[in-house]
Amino acid sequence: MRGKMSRMTATPSPLVAGVATGTCCTPPPRPAAEPDAARELARVFKALSDPTRVQLLSIVAAAGDDGACVCDLTEPVGLSQPTVSHHLKVLVDAGLLSREQRGRWAYFSLVPDALEHVAHRLQDALR
Repeated sequence: MRGKMSRMTATPSPLVAGVATGTCCTPPPRPAAEPDAARELARVFKALSDPTRVQLLSIVAAAGDDGACVCDLTEPVGLSQPTVSHHLKVLVDAGLLSREQRGRWAYFSLVPDALEHVAHRLQDALR
């Protein structure tokens, strides 16, 4: 066993040797995404990481300019109104939906060009 140990420590692996000499890696071809832009994108993707939120976004987008009342969104996703309202708030905070109070009910609409804006920010971050 002692002989095996000495051979292992006497001959470093090529990977370790490359790291030690700095020859294994090349610098990235472009700078990384700006931290603020990365945080903002992560917040949007976190909002979209829940299947219920994706469903709600789809339903609201299909409602068009008139928006969708929170009272009409509970049945399609099978959740209570407070839970749906929570999910909608996350989408509003992520900048994907807007909220308008009409009397007793809240109506939600897709923020114009929100999805295109997210796509452009993602492309910019990856360039």
